[in-house]
Amino acid sequence: MKSVNILLVDDQPAKLLSYEVILQDLGENLIKAQSGREALEHLLRSEIAVILVDVCMPEQDGFELVSMIREHPRYQNTAIIFVSAVMMAEPDRLRGYEAGAVDYVSVPIVPEVLRAKVRVFADLHRKTRELEGLNSDLEARVLQRTAELEASSAQLRQLNEELEQRIEQKTREREEALAQLFEAQKLDTIGQLTGGVAHDFNNLLMAILGSLNLLKKRLPDDERSERLIMNALQAAERGSALTQRLLAFARRQDLKPQAIDFARLFDDVEDLLGKAVGPRISFETKIPAGLPPVLIDRNQLELALLNLFVNARDAMEDGGSVTIEAAADEDPPATLKGGRFLRISVVDTGEGMDEATLARAAEPFFTTKGIGKGTGLGLSMVHGLAAQSGGVLQIFSSKGSGTTVSLWLPVAEQIEERARAPEAVMSDTAHSTFAQHRVLVVDDDILVRMGTVAMLEDLGHVTVEAASASQAMLVLERGDGCDLIVTDHAMPGMTGADLARRIFTSYPGIPVILASGYADLPEDSAYHGMIRMTKPFTQEQLQTAIERAFMDRAAVA
Repeated sequence: MKSVNILLVDDQPAKLLSYEVILQDLGENLIKAQSGREALEHLLRSEIAVILVDVCMPEQDGFELVSMIREHPRYQNTAIIFVSAVMMAEPDRLRGYEAGAVDYVSVPIVPEVLRAKVRVFADLHRKTRELEGLNSDLEARVLQRTAELEASSAQLRQLNEELEQRIEQKTREREEALAQLFEAQKLDTIGQLTGGVAHDFNNLLMAILGSLNLLKKRLPDDERSERLIMNALQAAERGSALTQRLLAFARRQDLKPQAIDFARLFDDVEDLLGKAVGPRISFETKIPAGLPPVLIDRNQLELALLNLFVNARDAMEDGGSVTIEAAADEDPPATLKGGRFLRISVVDTGEGMDEATLARAAEPFFTTKGIGKGTGLGLSMVHGLAAQSGGVLQIFSSKGSGTTVSLWLPVAEQIEERARAPEAVMSDTAHSTFAQHRVLVVDDDILVRMGTVAMLEDLGHVTVEAASASQAMLVLERGDGCDLIVTDHAMPGMTGADLARRIFTSYPGIPVILASGYADLPEDSAYHGMIRMTKPFTQEQLQTAIERAFMDRAAVA
């Protein structure tokens, strides 16, 4: 910011020095004059932005000096501030304003007030000069622009035509963006509904599977009865697999993301994918070396690839080719914010999809396949996996030109070794290590609670039931000894995760197993390492979780 000149006029050197001390922090050029004649000399030599004038001076008082200054054309609008050491009457003030002053400052001077007044007028002078310069530049530019426009009317018409085309293009882009937003909102609404249905369905399957497994153990050795039970169990397990795909679309499946080398993962499943598409379809890979790792649940990514390859196969009934490509450091879709992403694409030469089919391709239960040939959950599962993993699914297709499905996944920092499943770390003697325990079962669904209690009692444990987290806390507060707590998560009022937090705080010696129909735990470090089960779970999975809970407690102790 360019400094301006401030003229200080007073016949007393001490007062001039005090003005200088007060105003030096403003960073402006301070010019001092001890008489009216000396002040006029400075005015003729320099451009002055603000003048500070003492009213009472021996040779020439401030009123006379200001009147003379105002007669000069260059200083008719310069800010002049009177400084008076005596109390001035109203007529004297009016005389000063008539002479050309813009403000008064009385002695004793308040430094902050004087600085504020001078700063305001100095800034005003600066802005005025800047505005004059801008106006001058603007006038020159207007003249130049006018000449250019007059000389190029044809060019103006061309620009107008281009503008109209751009407006049309932006309008189309806006309509497309609104359509995409509508589709995203529609899928999100369907996902919320689907997640709730899958959660309730998981509770029903939990009761069915638990009861069937216990009934199977109690039935006499009868081949026909066992076959009927096995049929029922298989049907329930298929229902469980269906709910997992629904939860994948709803982004509520229980994922275990880790850094995965995609090239190595594809090597592991290449034979399986080749068998899935069959011998009539050629298979090509374009996976370069040195790809960065992706952060994804390995098992779910393998399932997603299988779904995409099966969809490609079904779109090429008369044969064709399917190609899988992977690439990094490309421009991701605008919906992805920040970070690096790996693009995995499955390209087929099938019949493709028209616009109406493409718009609904990721909706659950939507399928163009015949009855009994598909559930319509393949692409919806892949869509949910991508979104829950921090990526996005893109589908490009047109009738007769094949389909390209691209899965954008976030890049991980480093490769991690696959963790061994909890069951794998159990020792062969684990089942005989732990004796009977007193287990508190917490679930608001009575059927699920009864099924869990039946499985625990069949394993030889003693059970206590609670229909809510608050009831569970009452049981613990009564002093009823409990060795372990198995709780549902999604309950009205206090959730299972909140119950676990309170138990860890008030009863740190009691392990907690959290069962949930879908992944809806909050991102809280307090829940990291908690033993969790996904509904519906089997008696064997429950027993494994119990053994792990007591092994973890023993390790901490």
